[in-house]
Amino acid sequence: MDLTLLGTGAPQGLPRPGCPCAACALAVGGETRAATALLVDGALLLDLTPGPAFAAARAGRSIAGVRQVLLSHPHDGPAVEFPAGLPAPVRVPDGRELSVISGHKVRAMALDAPGTGYEVTSPDGERLLYLPPGAAPAGLAGLPGPYDMVLLDVLGRPDALARLRESGAAGPTTDVVAVHLDHDVPPGRELHRRLAAAGARTVPDGTTLTVGDYHEVPDVPRRTLVVGGARSGKSVEAERRLESFPEVLYVATSGTREGDQDWTDRIVRHRERRPGSWRTVETCDLVPLLAEEGPPLLIDCLALWLTDAMDSVGAWDDQVWAESGEAALAERVAELVAAIRATPRTVVVVSNEVGSGVVPATASGRRFRDELGRLNAAAGDECEHVLLVVAGQALPLRG
Repeated sequence: MDLTLLGTGAPQGLPRPGCPCAACALAVGGETRAATALLVDGALLLDLTPGPAFAAARAGRSIAGVRQVLLSHPHDGPAVEFPAGLPAPVRVPDGRELSVISGHKVRAMALDAPGTGYEVTSPDGERLLYLPPGAAPAGLAGLPGPYDMVLLDVLGRPDALARLRESGAAGPTTDVVAVHLDHDVPPGRELHRRLAAAGARTVPDGTTLTVGDYHEVPDVPRRTLVVGGARSGKSVEAERRLESFPEVLYVATSGTREGDQDWTDRIVRHRERRPGSWRTVETCDLVPLLAEEGPPLLIDCLALWLTDAMDSVGAWDDQVWAESGEAALAERVAELVAAIRATPRTVVVVSNEVGSGVVPATASGRRFRDELGRLNAAAGDECEHVLLVVAGQALPLRG
């Protein structure tokens, strides 16, 4: 089954008409995208772009053989023309199955937002799933296994991809292609980096893909360290890397602080922005969690873990530090680093970068700064990906 993407953008396209934002300013050349529309084997057209005949011609295709035009969502972009001879576009009711004269079978899928998803099966049995912008499946019971390809709004609805993975509709070999791309993420390297972290990819308008052919799935790193300064966006970046995966275990090393309302408010804000399907555990006992099989871990953060570890060995007292604290802390750190190295789980670890600011005025402050720098370096050595977040921008240091 051949699939030609006549467009891969949001309904208004990219850049958006008249939009002055930075993402739209960068959307030039191969990064420009028309509204998403798919041409399947030259016979089935899913959604429409402005000027579909010209879009197909630019891709080396023709819409003269289209036997069915299906719409997936209310159109709110630029005006769409309907070329003469093209079948009248329709939306199939949820759950209805449709047989196309070309031999393709189409089933309409119910969604949790306005619109309709379409499962398309070729005469040879390849299966793809196409979801409209801003939508996720309302139910996935009774599916016969993973799709060969899914096309959806990965960046706008990462939880939709998480649902597909949880149900088995998207497996390790499923080709996940991001469509409905809007101006929320700068095009180019940053777009592809974020999609790769979700195990997805995108292609330029006019690309033809063969559904069912092997394509190297973007490598989702098993261990990632995200470092950054205060309010740099490091926690948001870490959460973003796992939001398209189900059953994430969020490990908060912060604990609680009696009487500190500001700290309580910070924790509440963190919890509110995390997906509802994630579980949270508050602990600094990280080694057993890293040793267990289970869903991905997001550990936030190493700086607070180190604070707890230094408390436990009396590291703030100069005499205790010299006599036993330094050796005891080194043992704790080595045990944690070894657990990161040996973990079977997908792990994203957050830590603070404190070595680039003012030198602390006290010996204990300098001790913490130095030990955190050493811990970050040791943990980073065991991670496939290391990111530095500055002003909300993630700079890859490794991977």
